[in-house]
Order: sequence, then C-alpha cells, then structure tokens
Amino acid sequence: MSDNTNIEVIVPEDQLMARIDELADRLAPRLTGDWTVVSILIGATPFTSDLMKALARRDIHPMLDVIWLESYRDARESSGRVVVRADLSRQVKDRGVLLLDDVFDTGRTLDFAKHHLLAKGAKEVITCTLTQKPWAPRGEKGVDFCAFDSPGRYLVGYGMDDAGKYRGLPYIGALD
Repeated sequence: MSDNTNIEVIVPEDQLMARIDELADRLAPRLTGDWTVVSILIGATPFTSDLMKALARRDIHPMLDVIWLESYRDARESSGRVVVRADLSRQVKDRGVLLLDDVFDTGRTLDFAKHHLLAKGAKEVITCTLTQKPWAPRGEKGVDFCAFDSPGRYLVGYGMDDAGKYRGLPYIGALD
C-alpha cells in the first residue's frame, strides 16, 4: 500500500504546468534588463526550475541564485522566526530580483527575504509564489504574482513537504 494514500490531489500536474506557463507570460514583459531569480530553498526548487524553463522559452534568461531560509523546520506551523541557513552566492546590487517561494502564508518569510535583498542593493524585488493561503496578506502587503490560490490546508508535493517527505510528488496535494 502506498504511503501517500491520504493525500488529496489539489492541482494535478498538467494544470500546474499550464499555470506556470501562464505565469511566465505575465512575468516576461517585466524581466527585461539585468535580473536575478532568487529561489527560496528548499520548497520553491521545482517551481523555480519549471518557471526558469518557461521564461527561457520566451527568450528571458535571468541569472539564478538561491537563499535558504527556514521558519518551519519539520513542523506544520511557522516558528515565527526566519533564519538564514545559506545566503546568496552572487551579488544583486543594482539588479532587479524576482523572488520565488512555494507558499505565501503569513508573509513573514517573503517580507524578510525582500528586505534582505534590498539591503544587498537590489534595485527592485518582485515577489512570486506558487500558492497563497486564503488568510495570506493581500494588497500592498501581498505577493506581486501568484500561480494558485490554495485552500487553507497543509500542502505537499511539487517541492512542499511534510517533515521532509512528499517533495517529489509531481502535483500539489493536501494533507489533513
């Protein structure tokens, strides 16, 4: 018996890929000039990879870097504290930054990362997430681009995990 039988598929793989393609269409006009995509590890890795490929198909080729931020560890709720486990390897001074994350929940991690990048001299930071929870901040405190509004459930798959498990699922699923 499979270990993931209690996972409900929320966004199947084909819909996921179609939405990332649409997101690339929306982002491409903004990403002219010197841009760096900064992916927040570990959850945003599959999203980053597929979005970078979609942008390349539109002849958009930003630099890529990662930052490893942690606020959940192996818990299902944020600790409320963001820790930098590994910082950027390239400078972002005077560059635009497209900041990618998997889930926009409380907004703490993205806000921390955005201010961190601006302090490093980024000329602009655009935020983009794969999903956002119903209670996530909207408007000025919200995310600039988002692929999916998600239910208020615990998400796994496509980079998102439950204590390190299920990141490799090719779809977005929910656990209760």
